Amino acid sequence: MRNNLNQVVKKYLLILLILLLSCRSPINNVKILKPITTQKNGSVRTGLDVLLEDYPNILKNKTIGLVTNHTGITRNSKNNYKIFQESPNLFLKKIFAPEHGFFGEASAGAKINYENKNFKKVEIISLYGKNRKPTSAMLKGIDLIIYDIQDIGARFYTYISTLGMVIEAASENGIDVMVFDRPNPIGGEIIEGPILDNSFKSFIGYYPIPIRYGMTVGELTNMAVNENWLSSIPKNLTIVKMDGWKRSMYFNKTGLPWVAPSPNIPDLETAIVYPGRCLIEATNISEGRGTKRPFKQIGAPWITNTLIEKLQNINLNGVEISFTKFSPESIPGKTLKPKFKNQTCYGSSLEITDKYRYKSLETALYELYMIKNLYKDQFQFNAKTLNKLYGDKSLSNYLNSGANSDEISIEESVFDFLMKQRNDINRFIKKSSKYYLYD
Repeated sequence: MRNNLNQVVKKYLLILLILLLSCRSPINNVKILKPITTQKNGSVRTGLDVLLEDYPNILKNKTIGLVTNHTGITRNSKNNYKIFQESPNLFLKKIFAPEHGFFGEASAGAKINYENKNFKKVEIISLYGKNRKPTSAMLKGIDLIIYDIQDIGARFYTYISTLGMVIEAASENGIDVMVFDRPNPIGGEIIEGPILDNSFKSFIGYYPIPIRYGMTVGELTNMAVNENWLSSIPKNLTIVKMDGWKRSMYFNKTGLPWVAPSPNIPDLETAIVYPGRCLIEATNISEGRGTKRPFKQIGAPWITNTLIEKLQNINLNGVEISFTKFSPESIPGKTLKPKFKNQTCYGSSLEITDKYRYKSLETALYELYMIKNLYKDQFQFNAKTLNKLYGDKSLSNYLNSGANSDEISIEESVFDFLMKQRNDINRFIKKSSKYYLYD
């Protein structure tokens, strides 16, 4: 009798343990808030617009910490923080700003300090200075963290790293999180680059995703939580979906106002170019910072027109490449110490002719390989930085090996290199599509 009772107790304890573990499963922690109404004119409503228009009372009586910057606007260009400040039913306690600052005023990598500074009686805290993850003291008194920043869809663009750290900090302090979704401006159909090797995880690579990962911030949040990529997950995490966005959309088709997400991404074309040409940052070639066309033009004093002639002989889809000359200058708020400051650089300028066919990473790899082969004595790169940007050692190993041999053309060489990533990309697409919120 006692043995039977013990067996029954053990059985129910086992069932209870399974239920408890199931309740802790990340998939149960994500709530998707869908639009109630739908736009009929083909334009997009951001997560912020959907919340304000379809769920006007959901933030009632909340004390909010808002993670945002100058891009956190409605479709009518009104700032999120102003709307919250004007609402009598909630309290905006603190604003947390990512890299480039609350106003988008700081150049890449510039440390920001808002200590003892308030904006319209709201404390602003930089998450790109002494701290990149909110501390318990910073979060004291807050019962909801809202994340609302326009991203550009590249793994090393640090806003999504801030997102991950904020979610972890909120969870560790028992605070709910709400993510307002926004478009991936470079679309959701083209995926490029290797999946990040976790041994190279850093602030410019926080998730095991390709360089151009083809997801919105809301979808990435959904995946990061359900794939256990974050060290801690809040009990209540809500993603507010957009209305009207489709995977085939680039930002110019959304009907939303464009705001430069950072000082050196002034327009959509630069955002499309960025996932590939950001790799130039790890080399001794200028990526065009300190000019009016950052990332659209790259160069160095020792590059010649031969580079352009060689590149024009390669069948690069959706892009035209031409010879350019420029002199980088110090531009406050954009770049203070550009490579080759006040020196004349020669190099490659590109114009996108078909963004649906253009592959930013593929084009950049052709450029890098060609430069490596043409200018062996001048070309240099920082392997540590390149590995972090690229996500693994394969590119730096390839460049160190000479990048090419006499028996194989550069075009064939790059094609073979890219094909090695194809299986990983296909696996990522299969896995990530489970977390898509849009068709």
